Amino acid sequence: MTPAIIILSPAALPLAERIRDALGGEIHGASARVAAADLRFAEAGPHLRALFTEGRPVVAVMAAGAVIRLLAPVLSDKSAEPPVLAVADDGSVVVPLLGGHHGANDLARRLAGALGAVAAVTTAGDLRFGVALDAPPPGWRLDPACDAKAVMAELVAGASARLDGRAEWLETSRLPLPSAGTDAGSGAGDDSAATAVTLTVTDLARAPESLELLYRPATLALGLGAERHAPAEEAIALATSVLAEAGVSPLSLAGVFSLDLKADEPAVHAVAAHFGVPARFFDAARLEAEAPRLKNPSDVVFAETGCHGVAEGAALAATGPSGELLVAKRKGARTTAALARAPVPIGITAKGRARGTLYVVGIGPGGAEWRSPEVSRMIAESTDLVGYSLYLDLLGPLAEGKARHDFDLGAEEKRVRHAMELAGEGRTVALVCSGDAGIYAMATLVFELLDSDGIGPAARRIEIAVSPGISALQAAAARAGAPLGHDFCTISLSDLLTPWPDIQRRITAAAEGDFVIAFYNPVSKRRRTQLAFARDRLLEHRPADTPVILATNLGRAGETVRIVELAALDVDDVDMLTVVIVGSSETRVVTTGDGRRWAFTPRGYSGKAGTGMRQTS
Repeated sequence: MTPAIIILSPAALPLAERIRDALGGEIHGASARVAAADLRFAEAGPHLRALFTEGRPVVAVMAAGAVIRLLAPVLSDKSAEPPVLAVADDGSVVVPLLGGHHGANDLARRLAGALGAVAAVTTAGDLRFGVALDAPPPGWRLDPACDAKAVMAELVAGASARLDGRAEWLETSRLPLPSAGTDAGSGAGDDSAATAVTLTVTDLARAPESLELLYRPATLALGLGAERHAPAEEAIALATSVLAEAGVSPLSLAGVFSLDLKADEPAVHAVAAHFGVPARFFDAARLEAEAPRLKNPSDVVFAETGCHGVAEGAALAATGPSGELLVAKRKGARTTAALARAPVPIGITAKGRARGTLYVVGIGPGGAEWRSPEVSRMIAESTDLVGYSLYLDLLGPLAEGKARHDFDLGAEEKRVRHAMELAGEGRTVALVCSGDAGIYAMATLVFELLDSDGIGPAARRIEIAVSPGISALQAAAARAGAPLGHDFCTISLSDLLTPWPDIQRRITAAAEGDFVIAFYNPVSKRRRTQLAFARDRLLEHRPADTPVILATNLGRAGETVRIVELAALDVDDVDMLTVVIVGSSETRVVTTGDGRRWAFTPRGYSGKAGTGMRQTS
């Protein structure tokens, strides 16, 4: 996740831009002072705490003490803290305040290198031994049953250490390990100093001893086969029994592996989630290449899948040519499992393909202030962005470092199909829409293609998540007041996908029902008569002075919001970027003391007892 760069004044903006160039991320500025930030906030304290709580790395161009005081109410779990850095306002010093063993120290060194600054790392073990013993590198886990604090205290106090097993990252550290030819039971040059601390590398299941750190190398691969819709409980129980049979720790599990036909099988993902590891998938040809090493090849499985073994084949494919089966295929009622071990930690990114993910996101009108945190998180997690070029440009720094797939306006089906096929390759893809993705946008096309033959098999197995955005309808209503206070509907005036007679019927029905109506796609270069028809039909059912809201470029430069009367609605005042909201017969306009006009629709009709506009919440 990219960092949020916090500044409180415009003077800090040049430094924030240098930080952004070095680390990526977004500049968050105090709204009262910083106009040019990617995202603005009203109060620093609540904003910092919200970022911290959601796990977002924070780089604050602020005094270290101020950052700590603002975050103090949410500091509780050291193991879950994201990186938090404070940067001097002249860029001379970078201080990792929190999350030192979750990337803050490394992030501080990286940023200091880019700024020509000093990284003020204060973590004792990191400084003295050049390694964070309680935060091992990728491919390794520290058994949580270990008392890491006690071990670190002994080492800092001068105790020697013994390494049982092989781990290059420990061997090349500055830990007080015996040198070659030195008795492991003696201290470095001091025969009276007994070894006090043991660092053990093993995948065997056992509890740590006193003053021992157990490091679990991610060398185990669990191969899993499952019938369609096999019970998740059965798969988890079988996987657990296989690990127990091998006598190994689940903490050494690198991942759960299977055939790509199972990429959308819930049981496989349930097992991966149970053990907190990724799920990866191989095609049949890759698993069939392991046929000579299978203990239980099956012609029946080959006839159905194109490979002679799923569970054993996937486990062996993940561990590579030097891997070996620890537990051959074990069967449940509807699942199979096998376990293999690699000689070194498994590089998960090079093993198999992830189930692809498609995020269908609405970015609202375009400004970062109107984009939801969930949408920003999804875009930040994505490897690829697909969308109309203008929408991708509106993402600003959030799009940096990602593969862009730009499309012209139109060709929506081609755009969506491209996004789904990319996700089918195992990528994490954000299909970017303006407004809300489910309102006259791309989300519906995703499901239309799933319901047709328009995409390949891999694209059908992707994970899909749709996240809402502020629609043009909501944005226009908010800017104009509260015109949607009672029943309303939306109608698109574009006849590209909907026959004009159908649109006419909907306009008439909405007019007769006295709905507030939001018109999308009101005009185009070739289409100028539909809005005039709608105006004239509505005038048959509601007063000539009914308020009409014309909102253009909402949330962007050149935003305009006007309120006109229905009878005075001129088609030439409307373009493709305009949202038109026509009030009901009850919609009114009120003018505040500053001369601003606001449109609102009472929540009840004034002619009905107890429902008039005087009703209070």
